Amino acid sequence: MNKTCLIPQPIHLSGLQQLRENGIEPLVGEAVCEDARAENVVAAIYRSGQFSRTRMVQLPNLRAIAVHGVGIDGIDLAAASALGIVVFNTPGANNRSVAEHALGLMFALTKRLPAADSAVRKGEFSFRFQGGLSELFGATLGIVGFGAIGQIVATLAQAMGMRVQVLTRRSAEELAALGLHKAHSLQSLLAESDIVSLHAPSLPETQNLIGAAELALMKKSAFLINTSRGALIDEPALIHALQNAEIAGAGLDVFAVEPLPASSPLTTLPNVVLTPHAAASAEQALMRMASAAVSGVIETLQDCCPASIINPEIWETRRR
Repeated sequence: MNKTCLIPQPIHLSGLQQLRENGIEPLVGEAVCEDARAENVVAAIYRSGQFSRTRMVQLPNLRAIAVHGVGIDGIDLAAASALGIVVFNTPGANNRSVAEHALGLMFALTKRLPAADSAVRKGEFSFRFQGGLSELFGATLGIVGFGAIGQIVATLAQAMGMRVQVLTRRSAEELAALGLHKAHSLQSLLAESDIVSLHAPSLPETQNLIGAAELALMKKSAFLINTSRGALIDEPALIHALQNAEIAGAGLDVFAVEPLPASSPLTTLPNVVLTPHAAASAEQALMRMASAAVSGVIETLQDCCPASIINPEIWETRRR
């Protein structure tokens, strides 16, 4: 059998080469994947989109689904487990890239970089007299979620002289040892921060974590950053807050619906910086994620359990 691996969204070329070197032919592109010979498909690497039970059933020899990143919300995990398909992700590979992107959005908002760029291109050099720019030094950054990415954001922010407070289960003493402040609650963090950066996972309890009530607690001069998951924010409530200057602006890399519809009011607001879920797409991160995804596929096919398996309970009864 000619073993193939479905890759609907492109991954780094180094990962494709690694697959070929191990006797697996990568099938890249959604159209190519749809036309794949089902019995030859032994693995899949997904960056985004949905992997449904229906699709899994159509692939009788599928043994591994690699998530190119961390979020598994697009994968029907219950179906994969029931069918004996190993699911794993690539944690840690994109942490630095996402953290730096969050800082980039902070710079873009506080320095009004998109507006400044547009002004220069239009010959409006007088933009520099309009004001509205601010420094990050001395500002209070509130970090919601203190996993690996949140910790890198905190370190980078501290290096720029920001005061960093964190919403986390960690003790105040532990945070103080790192030069950080523990937020007593989400409400107090929102009220005290000049910039709020979200780094929490998408879970039932974090759905619409930031809604109208939470946005109302923020300073009118504050900015909201989201490089985590669109589900964390009540998007209509955020649009209302931005339209009515209830907060100063937002930097968003993720959205409730992706791709972001062209009709979304977010695309027309001057106080928003939008990026296309690209925070994890630095070249170095793409290489690391591709390598981790492919290595996990090869390990699974060689009957070695990948370190970042999501459904370890099915390992002994997995497809072979």
